[in-house]
Amino acid sequence: MDAFMQLSEVPGATSMSPHTGSAAMPHRTIHLFNKGLRLHDNPTLVAALESSAVVYPVFVLDRAFLECSARVGALRWRFILQSLEDLHSSLRKLGSRLYVLQGSHEAVLRRLVAQWGVTQLSFDAEVEPHYRRLDEELRALARELGLGVLSCVAHTLYDVSRIIKANGGQPPLTYKKFLQVLSILGEPEMPAREITEADFRCPCPAEGGEAEEEEPCGVPSLSALGLEVQQEVLWPGGESHALRRLEKHFQSQGWVANFSKPRTVPNSLLPSTTGLSPYLSLGCLSIRTFYHRLSTIYAQSKNHSLPPVSLQGQALWREFFYTVASATPNFTHMAGNPICLQIDWCQDPQALKRWRTAQTGFPWIDAIMTQLRQEGWIHHLARHAVACFLTRGDLWISWEEGMKVFEEYLLDADYSINAGNWMWLSASAFFHQYTRIFCPVRFGRRTDPDGRYLRKYLPVLRNIPCKYIYEPWTAPMEVQLQAGCVIGKDYPLPMVNHLEASRRNLVLMKEVRREQENTADLTRDVADDPMEVGVKRELPEDCVAQGDGAECNGGGGGGGVATGNKRCSSQEDSRTCSWTPDAMRLQEISSEVM
Repeated sequence: MDAFMQLSEVPGATSMSPHTGSAAMPHRTIHLFNKGLRLHDNPTLVAALESSAVVYPVFVLDRAFLECSARVGALRWRFILQSLEDLHSSLRKLGSRLYVLQGSHEAVLRRLVAQWGVTQLSFDAEVEPHYRRLDEELRALARELGLGVLSCVAHTLYDVSRIIKANGGQPPLTYKKFLQVLSILGEPEMPAREITEADFRCPCPAEGGEAEEEEPCGVPSLSALGLEVQQEVLWPGGESHALRRLEKHFQSQGWVANFSKPRTVPNSLLPSTTGLSPYLSLGCLSIRTFYHRLSTIYAQSKNHSLPPVSLQGQALWREFFYTVASATPNFTHMAGNPICLQIDWCQDPQALKRWRTAQTGFPWIDAIMTQLRQEGWIHHLARHAVACFLTRGDLWISWEEGMKVFEEYLLDADYSINAGNWMWLSASAFFHQYTRIFCPVRFGRRTDPDGRYLRKYLPVLRNIPCKYIYEPWTAPMEVQLQAGCVIGKDYPLPMVNHLEASRRNLVLMKEVRREQENTADLTRDVADDPMEVGVKRELPEDCVAQGDGAECNGGGGGGGVATGNKRCSSQEDSRTCSWTPDAMRLQEISSEVM
């Protein structure tokens, strides 16, 4: 079998496309949705439909599996359930439906195979360790029950094993090297064909009288899962919403062509990026559809931005982290991770709690963490700020702790991208200009001097004058009383002196990198570090502390301050890339796809 599809059929069985006119299509297939909650560009489902007399779409709500593999907060659970409802609605329009059954994958599938007379199991191939283990378990179950298995890569642009193979059997550990490898492989395959009502030739089992439903198989409510969410829905889950958001953004081809991620605004009251990351994370939107729609727009533009700052560059950053994570042991941990610096981080549960619960005393940091908890999304530069503050900037707390918080709260939480970005932002891997530290005061004030963002998410500060809104501890007591917010009582004092903490941490980081130079060099480009180039170009000096942090005095004042491939084909032809080798010069930067 080729690298993109594995098809093991029952002995003696044959499979044919419905478009050939042949009547012999023996399989009765369960298509198992995990991620990839969509119908567009779904090569595994297309292949299942073309080889089967009937396909039963199933989602196993295995809470033990999901919550063991990741911290899933209530907002993300709501997003998942909404996405399932949307998928069910789309299938209904095609004459099918989605069966959502609770329990372990093995128990549910054993029951359905016997009940429906199933002969084939289809599911998307994934790269994360927990999904790989599930893949192995599903294949073992299929062998035991004599089922065929059909599996295609659908969640990434390429089969990442091809990228690793093309790089000599090792993952490319720098973005520049990664782009060089992709230039050899060529463009990703085009999305799979559209699925239509004609593909679903048989009625669903319950409707066709083939089997009686023995248990509810609809999408459960949040309350049925013992969860409750009070916040309004700002990011409705589902493929339909993803495609509408995509179309809305792509109406402005000029914006798409000239998009440069570092120039977006971290504290705008509405997202200044596409806001598609939650849909890409859960597979409600195909990354190949996104990529090739961009290629079409770029082809019609005389000039357009290039990777890594372009929208297409963001898709490639995603692919980069997926590739590295797939072949790096213990990628989500420091210990046992061969590309990650081993740092003696501070163990301070109380400081971690204050950061997590938006009680640091720095309004810019606390507003970001409040938005994260309430909405499940924050701008990538806002993620930079809070990650730097937690790790190498101020608190010297492990990136793993921050990663866990993001994993629980973010709608776009993703195994590979989340861990990769936290290693980057803590300067544990990938990013090497560790002397540049984000100031928790001036960085936010640069784009929102009046503090509208702060007043929205920290209403306790709404009456603080603009002059003091980013440093309320510097306001005279008379001003605090008039604003109805006494610092140290109604809102906390800064938990650290930023200038002192950043200087101290910089010394520690220099020592770590001196002692572990070989590890640091694993993820360092020979050319200028792209993050350094971009920070110099995009940020004024008062937003980033250089060297000893002298340009930012936040927290220093105030009494009491505490210290596609179509994937179902074996062809590996190379096609011309829509981005050129010039992109590898990395003249600008968007450091991540958060």
